[in-house]
Amino acid sequence: MLAAGLAETSSDLRVLDGSGRWAVVVTFEGEVVCARFDQWTAAPLPRAEHPWNGPRATDWTSSLDRDGYIAAVRDVRERIAAGTVYQVNVCRVLEAPLPDDADDLLPLANILGERHDAPFAGLVALPDLQVVSASPELFLRRDGDRVTSSPIKGTGRTAADLTAKDGAENVMIVDLVRNDLSRVCVTGSIAVDELLSVEKHPGLVHLVSTVSGRLRPGTGWRDLFEATFPPGSVSGAPKSTALRAIEELEPVPRGPYCGAVGWVDADTGEGELAVGIRTFWARDGVLRFGTGAGITWGSDPEREWAETELKAERLVGLASC
Repeated sequence: MLAAGLAETSSDLRVLDGSGRWAVVVTFEGEVVCARFDQWTAAPLPRAEHPWNGPRATDWTSSLDRDGYIAAVRDVRERIAAGTVYQVNVCRVLEAPLPDDADDLLPLANILGERHDAPFAGLVALPDLQVVSASPELFLRRDGDRVTSSPIKGTGRTAADLTAKDGAENVMIVDLVRNDLSRVCVTGSIAVDELLSVEKHPGLVHLVSTVSGRLRPGTGWRDLFEATFPPGSVSGAPKSTALRAIEELEPVPRGPYCGAVGWVDADTGEGELAVGIRTFWARDGVLRFGTGAGITWGSDPEREWAETELKAERLVGLASC
């Protein structure tokens, strides 16, 4: 689907219950950008007029280096041992300066479309923010009063790499998603439609589960976000305690990474928002990309660092020149 003709932008999620079709980006920290476009057509992403000129592979830096990330994992395990939290998703943000002539991310979106197929791939290009996502994860799909979420927890190069720790972590987040949705869904309507399915994606596999429910009458998009955001798979459990740990351990904001990226049709009551993982964003001449892992008591710090490397290596490689 291709959108054109930017008509207005808003930072208020309530516009999604009005009229029009909107592109939506919500950062992990809760900054909302809703952009209404007048024209939506069933067309592929256009080809850029020039090739991608991204950063060099050696230009990328990380908000947490290997030692810093391993220390954060150990800190989370100490919190778990103390009984304050059960799981925390610990992330780091990679960044690199963009060359002066890299003025838009359409060429990068073309590359990802050709070489990294993803179910929730997309480009949001606005005057002060550009986001290119190759997300494999559904945060929220809404069709009238029916809402669905498909959290990912568990990553390996192949299915043989997935462990009991991955399965336990996924089930923990499924319980969290069920609890989040119960705040806005009809009692008894929430169901686990799929549990621990193995999905193949370029360069890796994920464990994915699907939870659905029926929204209570009068539930708006802001209500739904207040109940479920940020996504459970990229925060932790209990969510409030995990978010405090993230704030203390991660040195920079996540931005669109681990937030929500997608579209909403206010006229039909439909919408589809991905979790903003495997996602690049550009602001002020800097390209950024986030990567992380869910930390539980069973986590091995070195293995968790390796998981963040695995999630980043292919896409950062495609974005580097």
